[in-house]
Amino acid sequence: MTEHEADQTPFPGRRTPDATTAMVTALVRLRGALQETRLPLELPGADEQRAARTEMVDQLEDYVIPRLMTLDAPLLAVVGGSTGAGKSTLVNSLVGTRVTTPGVLRPTTRSPVLVHHPDDAKWFGQDRLLPELERVTRQTNDPEALQLVASPAMTPGLAILDAPDIDSVEERNRILAAQLLAAADLWLFVTSAARYADQVPWDFLRKAAERSAAVAIVLDRTPADAVETISTHLARMLASRGLKDSPLFSVEEGEVSEMGLLPSSSVIEIRQWLQALADDQDARGAVVQQTLDGAIRTLARRTHTVADAATEQTDAVRRLREDANDAYDRAVTGIGDASADGTLLRGEVLARWQEFVGTGELLKSLETRVGWLRDRVVNAVKGKPQQAERVTVAVESGLETLILEHAEAAAERAEGSWRGTAAGQILLRDAGEDLGRASRDFRRRAERAVRDWQSDVLEMVRTEGADKRSTARFLAFGVNGLSVALMVVVFAHTAGVTGAEAGIAGGSALLGQKLLEAVFGDQAVRTLAERARRQLEASVSDLLDAERRRYTDLLDSLEVAPEVPERLRSAARKVDDLRYAATQPRGVSDSDDTSP
Repeated sequence: MTEHEADQTPFPGRRTPDATTAMVTALVRLRGALQETRLPLELPGADEQRAARTEMVDQLEDYVIPRLMTLDAPLLAVVGGSTGAGKSTLVNSLVGTRVTTPGVLRPTTRSPVLVHHPDDAKWFGQDRLLPELERVTRQTNDPEALQLVASPAMTPGLAILDAPDIDSVEERNRILAAQLLAAADLWLFVTSAARYADQVPWDFLRKAAERSAAVAIVLDRTPADAVETISTHLARMLASRGLKDSPLFSVEEGEVSEMGLLPSSSVIEIRQWLQALADDQDARGAVVQQTLDGAIRTLARRTHTVADAATEQTDAVRRLREDANDAYDRAVTGIGDASADGTLLRGEVLARWQEFVGTGELLKSLETRVGWLRDRVVNAVKGKPQQAERVTVAVESGLETLILEHAEAAAERAEGSWRGTAAGQILLRDAGEDLGRASRDFRRRAERAVRDWQSDVLEMVRTEGADKRSTARFLAFGVNGLSVALMVVVFAHTAGVTGAEAGIAGGSALLGQKLLEAVFGDQAVRTLAERARRQLEASVSDLLDAERRRYTDLLDSLEVAPEVPERLRSAARKVDDLRYAATQPRGVSDSDDTSP
């Protein structure tokens, strides 16, 4: 058996109850995987795959799973076609009484009508076939309802459903028509001499051919002298599109009775064909099997295309996330470097620090005689408490400016990279704020973070000097003076500046370190400086992470899960494995294992 022949083999005929249960389980899992799939980014082809995903879930829920669980249910023939093709009149004529109302005005908005024998009513409850449509037994124009009409004129084992126009100008009608056709065991496609070559119906017929659905064609409202010519042309069109085995019926244009019925002779051939299907259990089962297996095969195949689209979404989200993270990681690194290489020990900070420690001979001597004793350094410092406070304020201002500049640069870089993609542009457009700038409250949060860090540094010094508060050296500088000295040490610990500033920054840091060592000792100073650095880094990271989340939260809200593509492919492979196992003679394939 070739692969193509295996694809055409209807599986339910030899499927055991356990195998059927396994297939139902596999299809339920496939439906779950499709439902979990998110394709929110506007990537090329995303619209098409979103529609495909919705269509596939609908078909699984409306037809495939319910039908597989009730293979003995009546054959459902859905009558669909173009606007004005005479579908409702044909349905009434086939039943022999008026059961559905033809539309006089176009488009006709009404609910679909399902006609069945009274003995078959149990098969069309809410638990199967189009479960989201409300069941009613009265005439209604509600497209969310399914009119159930029990008629003794119907042959048991056959139900006919009159669907809306597939080319209706009303979108809701078109969507419902497509949904109903996907739920059909047999599609009775009705067209007319004037509409048989229209593109929209042929799009539906192409899809039916692709999934091997059972289709019969009714050429309705055809002048008697044109029947042969048009039928021949239509038959050639069907053959060229993979539907050469589909029955083709012609209904000549004629008078319609007061009851809205065509002459019985006009539809006798169609009625007899449908009745023969209903009466012959094997023939009816073959139609169901053909359509059901074709639907399952096509769903499994199309799932891989949706999985490819999900992979593209995952990759796009990953790239956008990487771009945002890179922008803010660079900002965190930039702030860390600039707050440790002496960059901050210039301008206002340097001026206030020099006021505190005293300039002149002290700094000059430090540049050339770094081996001075601590006591000489301590005795040279002329700082006053208010001067220490001025250093604190200058440090606060300089650090805030540094953080704000890098936050603005990160926002600009992240926005620029996102604007390079269509998906990123739409996310930025719908963000609700200008992500190319730092948050409106960022300056306030940065100010608070810097003040909190300075308070932490002050507390470190206070705690470390708990047993030294009465010493002359501790009293000479005070907690504020020692804390600003610690900040100066933190800001120059990598000695990254060059040129003339190197000496100034290095001297400032050395002096600060000597002041601290005079009070706390070498090891304590190293520990304090490291703790202060780590706390500053953590505070900056928290600030920038909050800014970063403006971007990453947008991506998280898309709910694009990286594991979804493989989950889809795995579910589709399981369905294909079970289908293949059903085509094998017993004992030939070890795929008889029906575990889901």
